[in-house]
Amino acid sequence: MEQTRKHHPPKRVTDLVVLKQAGRHVSCSTFFDILPVDFHHRENPFQAYIFLCRYTGSIDDQKFEFRKCYARGCPHNLCPHVSQAVMIANRYLQRDYYKLQQAGIRMEKRLFRLEEMTVKFEGYREAHGPILAIHDYINIAKEGNAVMVDVDLEFVPAAEHFANYENQMIFLMVDFKVTCLDKIHHYERCLACYPMEKESEEREEKIRIADQRLNLLYAEFDPVSIQYEKRFFGHTEPPSVNNELSIEIR
Repeated sequence: MEQTRKHHPPKRVTDLVVLKQAGRHVSCSTFFDILPVDFHHRENPFQAYIFLCRYTGSIDDQKFEFRKCYARGCPHNLCPHVSQAVMIANRYLQRDYYKLQQAGIRMEKRLFRLEEMTVKFEGYREAHGPILAIHDYINIAKEGNAVMVDVDLEFVPAAEHFANYENQMIFLMVDFKVTCLDKIHHYERCLACYPMEKESEEREEKIRIADQRLNLLYAEFDPVSIQYEKRFFGHTEPPSVNNELSIEIR
């Protein structure tokens, strides 16, 4: 009797790596969206752009699709400038491509492109200094410098604007307030999101994904003696960092 292997659909790049390591045939492509989004942040609503990558493909003969937010950018000072955001998004996208490549998953390495903002970025960088992401601060700590990180987590409601419709969403945002080299820096990331209309179905799963991503970052803080307090969206205890997926064989 022929056996068919079924899997839980992947929700993260890490899931694709684990499935490939388990002997599955993984095909994958990326598609990008840079969407204007109205964020209803406490008493200060504002519009920003989010840099989304949709991963689509198949595990053996079963199709999948998920999306990942790589950065958020604004034309003002409520979050990183749009021209910074495209650079940050591409840095983290290239890290994910490297993980996939190391696992043996071949795919076209496309990047976010925002030509006008990329040109404007040169002048912006001169005025505001270089872009630093959270892994830059980890490297600064590796060099023996004292680094302290305050972790602020928030569920942020927002409306994504497409050509003919909009999505009401909840974004799970983390703001890292980093103190190092006698300066204070802020760096934020979106760790997961879900549609408001599907809150009862998706909230707990997205919290789990966000907390797993946080725990992986915390695991990089510890060896370099970064001072911080572990905080999670839905757990008082650290979530498991076990990356295994349930793979059923029938």
